[in-house]
Amino acid sequence: MAQRPIRIATRASKLALWQAYWVRDALLARDPTLDITLLEMTTEGDRFLAAPLAKVGGKGLFVKELETAMLDGRADLAVHSMKDVPVAFPDGLGLSVICAREDPSDAFVARDDVAADTLEALPAGARVGTASLRRASQVMALRPDLVTAPVRGNVQTRLAKLDSGEFDAIVLASAGLLRLELGGRIRSRLRAPAFLPAGGQGAVGIECRSDDAELQALLAPLGCPGTTACVSAERRVSARLGGNCSVPLAAYCVEEEGDGYWLQALVADPSGAPVLRAEARGADPLALGDEVAEALLDAGAGPLLEAVLAAQP
Repeated sequence: MAQRPIRIATRASKLALWQAYWVRDALLARDPTLDITLLEMTTEGDRFLAAPLAKVGGKGLFVKELETAMLDGRADLAVHSMKDVPVAFPDGLGLSVICAREDPSDAFVARDDVAADTLEALPAGARVGTASLRRASQVMALRPDLVTAPVRGNVQTRLAKLDSGEFDAIVLASAGLLRLELGGRIRSRLRAPAFLPAGGQGAVGIECRSDDAELQALLAPLGCPGTTACVSAERRVSARLGGNCSVPLAAYCVEEEGDGYWLQALVADPSGAPVLRAEARGADPLALGDEVAEALLDAGAGPLLEAVLAAQP
């Protein structure tokens, strides 16, 4: 295996490169003789920043080019933020491992001259930037007197838009800020159950060709069983409900003492009302995902999701 070059496809943003280098370094720590290079790519999701992600194609825009590079032989694996990974994979590709999770919460970040350390402390009419309907709908559910607006781009771009005065505050993933050593920008964290993250948020996943057993064996030690179980439950909810970034769907699973898991999920109207919630506890993550998804459907999630999708251009 030491003689085989390993090429990692990655987006070119600082956060994506951090994740790719983290995987590279973890592999080299186990075998320093490995020959590993990075293939930096700019995806459609990185290029089209003028419109909300839900209007330009969804999460798949961040992974499509990386998957093409693996399928045509230019790359051997791709490193993703799990919250950006669609639930279905192209023929010939699959998720190899899910690595240990960073803080999955969303972060409340305010402009320096805004005297608010929490979402609740913002003045009425404050402008809050979010990158997803999931975040926007939960902000509106908690504070219907605020104004939400889409903010796209990498972490640094979003912070720059905040600092330039486009927004009074923004909401983005805590994990990205922490990995980029920008944790000092976090005023407070929006935690479950009041504010649920995207399924897979905070976790790094590695995708490779399904028939590459040699590489999969090399990657296997990087997987985290607990994170894998929790993220699998979250993604199961999304799979059953047809969720992506085009709909305000959140799911969050944690391990409990013993062999159990606790899964919470919600579907919300973009206006913040209604918010449909469901939760379940049990030992089988996938069964939990099915149970919570069915509970949301019984509560009316189907028509709500259909209405959200129908309202999009």
